[in-house]
Amino acid sequence: MEYSILKFIHILGAILMGAGLIGVWMADLRSRQLSELKPFAEAVRNIAVFYDGFVVPGALLVLASGTWMIVKFYGGWNFLQIPWLAGMVGWFAFEFIEGNTITRLYFMRLRRLTRTALEAGRVTPDLQRARGELVPSFTHFLDLPILFLIVALGAIQPTTWALFFVGSLTAIAVAAVLTIIVPRLYPWGSEALSGFSD
Repeated sequence: MEYSILKFIHILGAILMGAGLIGVWMADLRSRQLSELKPFAEAVRNIAVFYDGFVVPGALLVLASGTWMIVKFYGGWNFLQIPWLAGMVGWFAFEFIEGNTITRLYFMRLRRLTRTALEAGRVTPDLQRARGELVPSFTHFLDLPILFLIVALGAIQPTTWALFFVGSLTAIAVAAVLTIIVPRLYPWGSEALSGFSD
Protein backbone atom coordinates (compact mmCIF):
# COMPACT_ATOMS: atom_id res chain seq x y z
CA MET A 1 0.00 0.00 0.00
CA GLU A 2 2.83 2.37 0.87
CA TYR A 3 4.46 1.84 -2.52
CA SER A 4 1.16 2.43 -4.34
CA ILE A 5 0.60 5.72 -2.51
CA LEU A 6 4.14 6.89 -3.22
CA LYS A 7 3.78 5.89 -6.87
CA PHE A 8 0.53 7.85 -7.12
CA ILE A 9 2.17 10.94 -5.59
CA HIS A 10 5.11 10.49 -7.97
CA ILE A 11 2.85 10.28 -11.03
CA LEU A 12 0.80 13.25 -9.80
CA GLY A 13 4.00 15.28 -9.46
CA ALA A 14 5.08 14.29 -12.97
CA ILE A 15 1.69 15.33 -14.35
CA LEU A 16 1.92 18.72 -12.64
CA MET A 17 5.45 19.20 -13.95
CA GLY A 18 4.42 18.22 -17.46
CA ALA A 19 1.40 20.52 -17.45
CA GLY A 20 3.50 23.37 -16.14
CA LEU A 21 6.31 22.90 -18.63
CA ILE A 22 3.85 22.70 -21.53
CA GLY A 23 2.21 25.88 -20.22
CA VAL A 24 5.60 27.60 -19.98
CA TRP A 25 6.47 26.46 -23.51
CA MET A 26 3.19 27.77 -24.93
CA ALA A 27 3.36 31.08 -23.04
CA ASP A 28 6.95 31.62 -24.18
CA LEU A 29 6.05 30.81 -27.78
CA ARG A 30 3.09 33.20 -27.58
CA SER A 31 5.30 35.95 -26.18
CA ARG A 32 7.58 35.59 -29.19
CA GLN A 33 4.66 36.09 -31.58
CA LEU A 34 3.34 39.29 -30.04
CA SER A 35 4.03 42.76 -31.38
CA GLU A 36 2.48 44.81 -28.55
CA LEU A 37 4.09 45.33 -25.18
CA LYS A 38 1.09 44.79 -22.89
CA PRO A 39 0.09 41.37 -24.30
CA PHE A 40 3.78 40.44 -24.29
CA ALA A 41 3.97 41.33 -20.59
CA GLU A 42 0.90 39.18 -19.89
CA ALA A 43 2.46 36.21 -21.70
CA VAL A 44 5.67 36.63 -19.69
CA ARG A 45 3.62 36.80 -16.47
CA ASN A 46 1.89 33.54 -17.46
CA ILE A 47 5.30 31.87 -17.71
CA ALA A 48 5.90 32.67 -14.03
CA VAL A 49 2.41 31.45 -13.10
CA PHE A 50 3.01 28.08 -14.75
CA TYR A 51 6.46 27.72 -13.19
CA ASP A 52 5.44 28.66 -9.66
CA GLY A 53 1.97 27.11 -9.77
CA PHE A 54 2.69 23.80 -11.48
CA VAL A 55 6.36 23.04 -12.20
CA VAL A 56 7.80 23.78 -8.76
CA PRO A 57 5.09 21.95 -6.72
CA GLY A 58 5.24 19.03 -9.14
CA ALA A 59 9.02 18.82 -8.90
CA LEU A 60 8.85 18.85 -5.09
CA LEU A 61 6.30 16.00 -5.11
CA VAL A 62 8.50 14.00 -7.50
CA LEU A 63 11.60 14.70 -5.39
CA ALA A 64 9.98 13.68 -2.09
CA SER A 65 8.16 10.58 -3.34
CA GLY A 66 11.05 9.47 -5.56
CA THR A 67 13.60 9.78 -2.76
CA TRP A 68 11.34 7.87 -0.39
CA MET A 69 10.79 5.06 -2.93
CA ILE A 70 14.51 4.77 -3.70
CA VAL A 71 15.46 4.56 -0.03
CA LYS A 72 12.65 2.17 0.93
CA PHE A 73 12.25 -0.06 -2.14
CA TYR A 74 15.39 0.23 -4.29
CA GLY A 75 18.16 -0.16 -1.72
CA GLY A 76 19.27 3.46 -1.45
CA TRP A 77 22.49 4.03 -3.39
CA ASN A 78 22.01 0.66 -5.11
CA PHE A 79 19.76 2.51 -7.56
CA LEU A 80 22.96 3.48 -9.40
CA GLN A 81 23.14 -0.10 -10.67
CA ILE A 82 19.70 0.16 -12.31
CA PRO A 83 20.11 1.99 -15.66
CA TRP A 84 16.55 3.28 -16.05
CA LEU A 85 16.34 4.51 -12.46
CA ALA A 86 19.81 6.04 -12.39
CA GLY A 87 19.02 7.77 -15.70
CA MET A 88 15.77 9.16 -14.34
CA VAL A 89 17.44 10.43 -11.18
CA GLY A 90 20.39 11.92 -13.07
CA TRP A 91 18.28 13.89 -15.52
CA PHE A 92 15.77 14.91 -12.83
CA ALA A 93 18.59 16.23 -10.63
CA PHE A 94 20.03 18.16 -13.57
CA GLU A 95 16.64 19.61 -14.53
CA PHE A 96 15.77 20.44 -10.91
CA ILE A 97 18.99 22.42 -10.47
CA GLU A 98 19.01 23.97 -13.94
CA GLY A 99 15.30 24.73 -13.89
CA ASN A 100 15.54 26.59 -10.59
CA THR A 101 18.67 28.49 -11.57
CA ILE A 102 19.21 29.27 -15.25
CA THR A 103 15.71 28.95 -16.72
CA ARG A 104 13.51 30.13 -13.85
CA LEU A 105 15.83 33.00 -12.90
CA TYR A 106 15.95 34.05 -16.55
CA PHE A 107 12.18 34.24 -16.82
CA MET A 108 12.02 36.15 -13.52
CA ARG A 109 14.53 38.65 -14.91
CA LEU A 110 12.55 38.82 -18.15
CA ARG A 111 9.41 39.65 -16.19
CA ARG A 112 11.24 42.39 -14.26
CA LEU A 113 12.65 43.88 -17.47
CA THR A 114 9.20 43.73 -19.05
CA ARG A 115 7.75 45.72 -16.13
CA THR A 116 10.47 48.34 -16.65
CA ALA A 117 9.66 48.44 -20.37
CA LEU A 118 5.96 48.93 -19.58
CA GLU A 119 6.80 51.86 -17.32
CA ALA A 120 8.98 53.35 -20.05
CA GLY A 121 6.30 52.72 -22.68
CA ARG A 122 8.74 51.03 -25.04
CA VAL A 123 11.01 48.01 -25.37
CA THR A 124 14.25 48.77 -23.58
CA PRO A 125 17.68 47.64 -24.83
CA ASP A 126 18.03 45.44 -21.72
CA LEU A 127 14.79 43.62 -22.56
CA GLN A 128 15.83 43.21 -26.17
CA ARG A 129 19.22 41.79 -25.14
CA ALA A 130 17.66 39.46 -22.57
CA ARG A 131 15.17 38.12 -25.11
CA GLY A 132 18.03 37.19 -27.42
CA GLU A 133 20.09 35.19 -24.90
CA LEU A 134 20.86 31.70 -26.20
CA VAL A 135 21.73 29.72 -23.06
CA PRO A 136 18.40 30.31 -21.26
CA SER A 137 16.58 29.60 -24.52
CA PHE A 138 18.44 26.31 -24.91
CA THR A 139 17.76 25.18 -21.33
CA HIS A 140 14.11 26.19 -21.73
CA PHE A 141 13.75 24.17 -24.93
CA LEU A 142 15.53 21.24 -23.25
CA ASP A 143 12.94 20.96 -20.46
CA LEU A 144 10.19 19.09 -22.34
CA PRO A 145 12.41 16.64 -24.27
CA ILE A 146 14.14 15.68 -21.02
CA LEU A 147 10.80 15.25 -19.25
CA PHE A 148 9.69 12.94 -22.08
CA LEU A 149 12.92 10.97 -21.71
CA ILE A 150 12.46 10.64 -17.94
CA VAL A 151 8.90 9.37 -18.46
CA ALA A 152 10.11 6.95 -21.16
CA LEU A 153 12.78 5.54 -18.84
CA GLY A 154 10.24 5.03 -16.06
CA ALA A 155 7.65 3.46 -18.34
CA ILE A 156 9.94 1.18 -20.37
CA GLN A 157 12.47 0.43 -17.59
CA PRO A 158 15.28 -0.75 -19.89
CA THR A 159 17.97 -2.96 -18.41
CA THR A 160 20.75 -1.31 -20.45
CA TRP A 161 21.92 2.27 -20.90
CA ALA A 162 21.04 2.40 -24.62
CA LEU A 163 17.73 4.27 -24.23
CA PHE A 164 19.31 6.73 -21.82
CA PHE A 165 22.14 7.67 -24.18
CA VAL A 166 20.06 7.71 -27.37
CA GLY A 167 17.28 9.63 -25.64
CA SER A 168 19.73 12.11 -24.12
CA LEU A 169 21.39 12.84 -27.46
CA THR A 170 17.98 13.20 -29.12
CA ALA A 171 16.73 15.58 -26.42
CA ILE A 172 19.84 17.75 -26.68
CA ALA A 173 19.59 17.79 -30.49
CA VAL A 174 15.90 18.76 -30.38
CA ALA A 175 16.65 21.58 -27.92
CA ALA A 176 19.52 22.82 -30.09
CA VAL A 177 17.35 22.84 -33.22
CA LEU A 178 14.55 24.71 -31.42
CA THR A 179 17.05 27.24 -30.04
CA ILE A 180 18.14 27.99 -33.61
CA ILE A 181 14.79 27.81 -35.41
CA VAL A 182 12.28 29.44 -33.03
CA PRO A 183 14.08 32.80 -32.69
CA ARG A 184 14.33 32.93 -36.50
CA LEU A 185 10.61 32.28 -36.86
CA TYR A 186 9.82 35.10 -34.42
CA PRO A 187 12.78 37.51 -34.57
CA TRP A 188 13.34 40.18 -31.98
CA GLY A 189 15.17 42.50 -34.36
CA SER A 190 14.45 46.16 -34.91
CA GLU A 191 11.69 45.43 -37.44
CA ALA A 192 9.91 43.03 -35.09
CA LEU A 193 10.10 45.57 -32.27
CA SER A 194 8.78 48.49 -34.29
CA GLY A 195 5.23 47.40 -33.56
CA PHE A 196 5.64 47.47 -29.79
CA SER A 197 3.73 50.18 -28.09
CA ASP A 198 2.28 51.08 -24.73
